Amino acid sequence: MVIVRTVSSVAASKNWPLFQMDVNNAFLQGDLFEEVYMDLPQGFHKHGEYKFLIDQTKDSLHSSFKVKDLGELRYFLGIEVMRSKKGVLLNQRKYALELITDAGMSSCKPVATPIELNQKLTTVDYDSHVGKTYDTQLEDIGSYQRLIGKLIYLTITRPDICFAVQVLSQFMQQPKKSHLYAALREVRYIKSAPGLGILLRRGHAPTLTAFCDSDWTACLNIRRSVIGYIVKLGDSLLSWKSKK
Repeated sequence: MVIVRTVSSVAASKNWPLFQMDVNNAFLQGDLFEEVYMDLPQGFHKHGEYKFLIDQTKDSLHSSFKVKDLGELRYFLGIEVMRSKKGVLLNQRKYALELITDAGMSSCKPVATPIELNQKLTTVDYDSHVGKTYDTQLEDIGSYQRLIGKLIYLTITRPDICFAVQVLSQFMQQPKKSHLYAALREVRYIKSAPGLGILLRRGHAPTLTAFCDSDWTACLNIRRSVIGYIVKLGDSLLSWKSKK
């Protein structure tokens, strides 16, 4: 999805249109026996010819593949694409609302943060080592795993939940009640603003910048550092990660 965000960011910064086409079994319709390099269409740099070039590209694709023209890009793999004077907004509002319903949290009270301040979630092995017995394991680990999987997909447009989801995903094999409560808190946080997303700004210089940070061995379970980074193109967020 980094490529999708990058292409959308460049298009937003230059106010280019975005179109979507669906190729039926694209990988089954062509045999390649030599190296192929892609190049910009001839005359692409000339102003006023974008519509002609878009139509020409569509005709070229139609001549080689079975292609369905879906028009302007508005919805892609569960991601809503909305245009405004400020740029392109990517969000997963519909997906987030379905996640809240599936988790049985439609009537829950929202919270302001995705994870409690200074909360330290521990593994079963750690609890056994320190003699902690009140935090029992879940009998049905499948429901926890499915919920975390859905939250991971939501991080495509929600960097604000990235750290909390990364923490919760560490306990997929032996989840405990405390892990489930933390995951459900994440759902309550999402319910506070299900339409949040990423704004890819229009008209800003496409300068690529990156930032990173580390918490220096703060994990109680393995004593490793948690490292986070973000990559931006101008003022548009392209890529982010929180990992050990």
